[in-house]
Amino acid sequence: MVKISDFQTKEVVNILDGKRLGQIADLEIDLRHGRVDAIVVPGPGKFLGFFQSGNDYVIPWRNIVKIGKDVVLVRVEETLRVDAKSAAEDEYRS
Repeated sequence: MVKISDFQTKEVVNILDGKRLGQIADLEIDLRHGRVDAIVVPGPGKFLGFFQSGNDYVIPWRNIVKIGKDVVLVRVEETLRVDAKSAAEDEYRS
């Protein structure tokens, strides 16, 4: 079993370019099915979710390649970098 607080201490690294994306700030959870749909990593210029620059990395669970002791390896194309508010609004409209 893994706690949310355990995720927040791990560095997220994109395996496509080796870039460090940051640490997990939030999770998107599907309460109906009891599963994590995505992890949210603050975009550049944000610190612990504050000082918003507008864009977060919302990374679908299927894009997680490996969860290690200190790092989460993900496969992120630049197109996955979206405004978290827009993504939430789109989800709400569906």
